Amino acid sequence: MLVDNDIVRDSRVQKAASSIAARGWEVHLIGCTSNRKKRRWTLGEASVRMVARPSVQPEAKYRPLRSMIRRPLAYAHPDVAASRRRLVLSRRADIAASRLAPEFRSPARKAWLTGRRVAAKVQQRWVGLRERQTDSLAKARSNAKSPVERLTLGFWQKLLGDRAWRVLDRSLWEWDSSYRKVIDNLEPDIIHANDFRMLGVGARAVRRARAKGRDVKLVWDAHEFLPGIRPWHDGPRWHPAVCAYEREYARVAHSVVTVSEALGELLVESHGLREKPAVVLNAPVVDGEPSSTEPVPDLRELCGVGPDTPIAVYSGGPSVQRGLIIMIETLPRLPELHVALIVPNPGAGVVRELLDRAGELGVRDRVHALPYVPFDQVVPFLSAADLGVIPIHHWPNHEIALITKFFEYSHARLPIVVSSVKAMSETVRASGQGEVFRTEDEDDYVRAVEAVLSDPKRYRAVYEERPDLLQAWTWEAQADVLDGVYAELLPSAAKPAAKQPAEKA
Repeated sequence: MLVDNDIVRDSRVQKAASSIAARGWEVHLIGCTSNRKKRRWTLGEASVRMVARPSVQPEAKYRPLRSMIRRPLAYAHPDVAASRRRLVLSRRADIAASRLAPEFRSPARKAWLTGRRVAAKVQQRWVGLRERQTDSLAKARSNAKSPVERLTLGFWQKLLGDRAWRVLDRSLWEWDSSYRKVIDNLEPDIIHANDFRMLGVGARAVRRARAKGRDVKLVWDAHEFLPGIRPWHDGPRWHPAVCAYEREYARVAHSVVTVSEALGELLVESHGLREKPAVVLNAPVVDGEPSSTEPVPDLRELCGVGPDTPIAVYSGGPSVQRGLIIMIETLPRLPELHVALIVPNPGAGVVRELLDRAGELGVRDRVHALPYVPFDQVVPFLSAADLGVIPIHHWPNHEIALITKFFEYSHARLPIVVSSVKAMSETVRASGQGEVFRTEDEDDYVRAVEAVLSDPKRYRAVYEERPDLLQAWTWEAQADVLDGVYAELLPSAAKPAAKQPAEKA
């Protein structure tokens, strides 16, 4: 199993590895870390190892050749422009200080100093001109709508098709160099590639194995609809590059797994898949041995509040498109409510911005940023809250699936307040387990939260009245699906059917 993160914060891959290993498969889960120390540990019966994360730094915005053509006076790199500007300023400061020194009062020395001042001033103007050309080049490169950038993108896409990512984002190759050796040494029968980066890594590993006479199967686990995500980088080339990368390798997979029926249909339509993907929901683990011997942390104790104080909880990544700002902006209108943000890194910049905004509004004491807990402790940890919030914005990828936190809130028996994204809002309206508010509408969000807090038993009762609702939303049921995918690819490893007793004559 391959994943492009540190594993610790990815509950889906942890659940997949441990549950499939418990079913008798030999599982090696491979992630990556920026730490040079290559760690190893076990997750249940699965072996976990980390490789060095590739240094996928964005390409320099300024290239000498392109600068000579489009902005002939631009520096080759922004660091060069900054260095030259500092050099000129330091020279002018030195000249200004020298004018006050006693030894520069003679006419000859004054004339020499005047010459230096004129030369420094001319140099400053020259550097300023080149720096402006450099900034102009930067804006042109970062603007996806600029004619030159559109022409460049169109040229490579027309010339290379789906292979255009090799020019648009060469850093994708670096993932292959990090994982290649470990994969080849393990000689796997099945490679389970999580998300688009590992799809390419896994596909190339399959080709290398076949060149050596080994038949290896590739499972692609598509967590998101890549064309519908908000781009992770500001540059205009990243998104077209990764979409082309995914399209090139999608049809190499022998089996595709995804998180919802709707996403599966989009993948079939986008990539011309031979078969409809198997659906493995991001449901929580409800049975089995705990992965940690530590007790489940007390959410209310960590927030410093008693049992009667209402807590609205959010669990997951804190990126802007997740809409967490609405939980902060509305706190002055919800005077008793506390907000608990369960995030991968409570010290991350986006989290600090939310906390700073809470301070500006005078509600900092009611906002709590807390770290993740082990994946099998999430449900009992969240159950101490009064409601779970999913305020994500309208992006194509947000409309098509019930996400991990939706299932976690449900198993924690929390009323759910969700924005009007399609799949989750339809489910909440149909089940009655929460309230839906218009995305990014603060007034409607306040209405939804107040409705839940005024009668929480009404929403919690749904879980007791509809036990079937939660039975299908368990990881144990999803692991059976994944086990079936593997068994179909590798029939020799499938468990034999139980023998039926012979009938008596």
